[in-house]
Amino acid sequence: MTTEQTTNDIFDLAASAGQVLQATGQVLATAESCTGGGVSQAITDIAGSTSWFDCGFVVYSNASKTELLEVPDALIAQFGSVSEEVAAAMAQGALRNSNASVALSTTGIAGPTGAVPGKPVGTVCFGWATKNAVHTERLVFAGDRLAVREQSVRHALQGLLRFVA
Repeated sequence: MTTEQTTNDIFDLAASAGQVLQATGQVLATAESCTGGGVSQAITDIAGSTSWFDCGFVVYSNASKTELLEVPDALIAQFGSVSEEVAAAMAQGALRNSNASVALSTTGIAGPTGAVPGKPVGTVCFGWATKNAVHTERLVFAGDRLAVREQSVRHALQGLLRFVA
């Protein structure tokens, strides 16, 4: 897939997410680590997203995850910042600290460094949450840093569509 195809694909996913959120009266918040705001950028590329997007948290450090999203230090210590448990806590924290009704989160190792035993470069954990439900996934993507981040943005939006549909 070329960079232009990837950009169009992500734009289309963000537009679809916006249509579903608006049709169902839901508002989104994001909590991003490895994607560095890429999901929020894709969403705000859509004209009118202000009606269905509240805010995005870029929480790259463990301290910011704890301070801004109330992710417990003990959870990070036990499972690591790249874990489904932390992804769930990030999404739930985004809900608590915003006016959103649904949230998504990304936390991972985009590379080229950062791999640890059991968590190779390309490992990304996702969380999607509402007040009453949380879903998480862990995937390992191939490619360089840019490719891992693009695949992560795409998957976060695809997961959002499945979660809110």
